[in-house]
Formats: sequence, C-alpha cells, structure tokens
Amino acid sequence: MKFNIRGENITVTPALREYIEKKIGKLVRYFDTPPTSEVHVNMSVHNAEQGVEVTIPMTHLLLRAEEKHVDMYAAIDLVINKLERQIRKHKTKINRKFRAEGNAPKFVFAELEKEAIHDAEPEDELDVVRTKRFNLKPMDSEEAILQMNMLGHNFFVFTNAETERTNVVYRRNDGKYGLIEPN
Repeated sequence: MKFNIRGENITVTPALREYIEKKIGKLVRYFDTPPTSEVHVNMSVHNAEQGVEVTIPMTHLLLRAEEKHVDMYAAIDLVINKLERQIRKHKTKINRKFRAEGNAPKFVFAELEKEAIHDAEPEDELDVVRTKRFNLKPMDSEEAILQMNMLGHNFFVFTNAETERTNVVYRRNDGKYGLIEPN
C-alpha cells in the first residue's frame, strides 16, 4: 500500500508516519491479496482536539473512518478499530449474501474466518426501525436550511426549485452547511 499522509496544523513527524504505516499495515492481514490502493491519511489539530481521518478506496469497497482525541496516537488507534469493524461488517454482509445465492464471495478476507469464531462482539443490526413519508416542497437551499434548523434536524431533504431535483442540506461537524445534489 502507498501512503498519502497530510497534516493540518500539525507537522507529520517520522515517528507519527511510522506509527500510522505500521497500524494500517496490519489491516493487510484481513485480505488474501494485499490492497494496492493508496491510503489517504489526514491528521489535524484544532484547539486541544487532535483528529485522524483515514480513507482506503478499493475496487468494490471504500473504507473510511474518522476519530478525534486529545492524544494523536490514541486517535490513530481508535481509527484502526473503526476500520477493523467496517471490514468485519462488510465480510459478514458478503458472506450472508453469497450463502443465500450459493456463489463464491467477490471479496476474500483471510484472517476474519478465524476471528469470527472467537469474536463475541455483538453485530450491529442494520434494520430500519421507522419509515417516514412526506411531500417534498420546492424551495431553495437557504429555505431548506431554515426548515432544517426550525425542525432541529441535522439534515433536510427537499426539491430544488431551480433544478426540480431532490437535494439534501446537512449540518457539518464544523457548524457550516453542506448540500448534496445528484449528478
């Protein structure tokens, strides 16, 4: 794997770089063939909080995790734990699908077969527990943000009055707003 490690308000020291490469390198054991994709690591410091964001784009899978902590090394460890959970979830989902279909899996994970037997951690359910239906009112993004704030939600789905397509506005972690538009 190739590493692209960036620092925002922090200098990426050789010790940090080595620690990240060593920890992420251990994820290779979960695959029969090592991923050839580039690993993107963004480390940042804002006030007293240190954050790490790791993205590993692969052919049929995107692994991405983000964590914040007062200690950079602890944040790196937390991100690695998240990535391992994502791999476990994905492997379980793939195995269920292909057992039902009777086909061989597209993604082959090596170590997870052994770990699944010993892993007593309960699996997160992906069940839909509530369904809402509503009419999408045509509006612009500013009005959608006002509606979202009035409802106290973190996102709001609406029909863009200009394009007549479904859009989503959302509140970002930095307190600003984002807009999701379909291509």
